[in-house]
Amino acid sequence: TQIRMNLPWLSWEWFIPATFRSFAWENPGFLYAILAVPLVVAGRWIWARFFAQKLPVALVKSDIHSSPSALLRFIPDILLGLILTLLLVALARPQRTNEKVEQWTEGIDIMIAMDVSQSMEIEDFTPNRLSAAKKMATKFIKGRLQDRIGLVIFSGDAYSLTPLSTDYDLLYSYLDAIDFSMIDSRGTAIGSALAVSINRMRESQSKSKVCILISDGESNAGNIDPITAAELAAGYSIKVYTILVGKEGLVPYGKDLFGRPQMVPNTVDESTMRKIAEIGNGEFFRATDNDALSRVFQKIDQYEKAEIKETRFKDTSDFYYIYLMWALVCWLIWLGTKSTFISNALED
Repeated sequence: TQIRMNLPWLSWEWFIPATFRSFAWENPGFLYAILAVPLVVAGRWIWARFFAQKLPVALVKSDIHSSPSALLRFIPDILLGLILTLLLVALARPQRTNEKVEQWTEGIDIMIAMDVSQSMEIEDFTPNRLSAAKKMATKFIKGRLQDRIGLVIFSGDAYSLTPLSTDYDLLYSYLDAIDFSMIDSRGTAIGSALAVSINRMRESQSKSKVCILISDGESNAGNIDPITAAELAAGYSIKVYTILVGKEGLVPYGKDLFGRPQMVPNTVDESTMRKIAEIGNGEFFRATDNDALSRVFQKIDQYEKAEIKETRFKDTSDFYYIYLMWALVCWLIWLGTKSTFISNALED
């Protein structure tokens, strides 16, 4: 149960067990001293009863009567014990500390450049290379936090599909809509894809800028050499990860007249993709099936984690004054029992 700490000081809720359990105690040793309060009060009563000097009074036995009002003589001692207890509680310094933690991260700028050339229809991935790449890219984006992510698609030409954005729902919708009909010109313009990605990030102030290049073929289109584009990326401090998807040799592509998978030859240019990653201070990955592609994205996700920073604020409130005020009230009442006509009533 959460205890409200904005109660008026006269509220009885300051004395319920739940309130005491909610406190942190600066000097908890004084709480143990409360156990000695009954001994102090009892010792004071024993001294007054048996050792203090009293005037002898002669009464006939028949004049001595017992009355419940005689119990009132214990009120001053009870009040004294209550005062001591309240003072010890105040000395123990009851407190409440609210700790607030603020977390933030300086996000990473990430451009995903995806090949949409006709060879991405090859079915050595399920259902094909492009669909598998789109699925893994979507999963990768879902694991990011406050990173700005953009999309570039390329075939014979390269185009920026979305700028850097933290609107992940928009990115999901654009990723889902990517297909082979978006670019008419045939071929694989890897250099152009890198150049468009660089152009999107060159004015970025982010401390970390990353390009993830996904392709299955050799660069045979565009007007920029891939190696030159990689050097340009390094000049802008953009780290380049390259992912080469697909197998070499005979791969399934479509169906023959009898509905059987049709096998076609496929070649890849691994050396160029490796060189791009090396120049771009990134890493080259080879993925030959869906599971391998998934592991590649998981690795990149682990490599490119933004540093999460946090600031802690402690707000400590003291409540000892509540119990001091109660002790003052009890002390005034105790004085009243000792210094006014109430004293006579209590002692008769």
